[in-house]
Amino acid sequence: MIDIIMKDILGTPAILVGLFALIGLLIQRKNSGDVVSGTLKTVMGFVILGAGANVLVQSLGQFSSMFNHAFEVDGVIPNNEAIVALAQESFGTETAMIMLFGMVVNIVIARFSPFKYIFLTGHHTMFMACMIAVILTTGGFTGVPLIVLGSIILGALMVLSPAMLQPFTRKVTGSDDFAVGHFGSIGYLVSAMVGKAVGKGSKSTEEIKVPKSLGFLRDTSVSVSLTMVILFFVVAGAAGPAFVEGELSGGQNFLVFAFMQGITFAVGVYIILAGVRMLLGEIVPAFKGIADKVVPNAKPALDCPAIFPFAGNAVIIGFLFSFIAGLVSMLFLPLLGLKVIVPGLVPHFFTGAAAGVFGNATGGRRGAVIGSMANGVMISFLPALLLPVLSSLGFQGTTFGDADFGLVGIVLGNLVNLIESNMMVFVSIIVLLAVLFFISFKTKGTGEKDETEVA
Repeated sequence: MIDIIMKDILGTPAILVGLFALIGLLIQRKNSGDVVSGTLKTVMGFVILGAGANVLVQSLGQFSSMFNHAFEVDGVIPNNEAIVALAQESFGTETAMIMLFGMVVNIVIARFSPFKYIFLTGHHTMFMACMIAVILTTGGFTGVPLIVLGSIILGALMVLSPAMLQPFTRKVTGSDDFAVGHFGSIGYLVSAMVGKAVGKGSKSTEEIKVPKSLGFLRDTSVSVSLTMVILFFVVAGAAGPAFVEGELSGGQNFLVFAFMQGITFAVGVYIILAGVRMLLGEIVPAFKGIADKVVPNAKPALDCPAIFPFAGNAVIIGFLFSFIAGLVSMLFLPLLGLKVIVPGLVPHFFTGAAAGVFGNATGGRRGAVIGSMANGVMISFLPALLLPVLSSLGFQGTTFGDADFGLVGIVLGNLVNLIESNMMVFVSIIVLLAVLFFISFKTKGTGEKDETEVA
């Protein structure tokens, strides 16, 4: 019985996360219908996540084959959902434990520190938990030390990320009602600072009239499909009909094959997102309910699309110029001996758009353009630098796409590799986090002082 509980029940990530959802719902004294529904939806979400991963991996494999044949380089499409889904088979239990206890650490830090932020972007919490679990496990951490250290890192990042952005978030929203909780924050911070440096006197993007014909870019499913179909057409054309029809499509016309593979990729992303939404739909509210009782005056840290309505034109401009910067970066990555990072629409749309909004808030049109391009360069080079850490684990086909994942993964991976003693790694990470909290506290004070002077 103990063996069944430890290996088959607690060792199955879908069931483990479902149990935590069950506990959270019971703590909130939900009725029996909500408890059963919420628990089953959580488990189904994990299963859907795996099904979407299989669809996505198949499409990514075809793309990589054509890209490698056409350009004789290894092309990688960053996709958070894909790599997390791939990692769940080997690191699912560790990911689930770090994610759930990381949420607890977030609440504790918010309760006893000046940073009253509760990170509610659940899918990014899971993605970061997965990356931390993968890197710490390969560094020799196991069991309780792995969960404790991983949870501390994740919980600290869940507070630090919105805290460092909040002075600029207030500029965007004109209030202090909510924060941005998204692990692309380093890119947004750089964009805001670049906008401040280059945008003096530049008018706001919101004074530009955007054609309604570009409005479809706001529909993620349509824009992902369109972009991936175009990418598959380009790569299939470069690989040549003979290769595609002879080696990959089984004789199907190469353009039809490319079209269907582009749509298949978008379908895989859609399935995974649906699974993630179902998975986290019960866990996040459970933790929010607890946080509201435990952390007075808590500010919700929301997903980056929460700021999109404040600068609709900057959203489109940010996405387009971040994507352009990603295309240009493709030319320079091989020159530096790095794998080519093919610009993926998902990271460039969400992080590029948010970077455009932050750049516009501090530097108008110039800030939006140059700031989002800086973000585009970052989410091209950071994933390429992160790849060596992940490829040693067998994740060659894809990587994490957003800036924070790249930066945290590179620092954590190198720290684990350089320091042989796990205890020294533990101490070093705690000291580093303490320094970051100190810097964020100083930044918070400076930002509030600047705003008081402006008022």
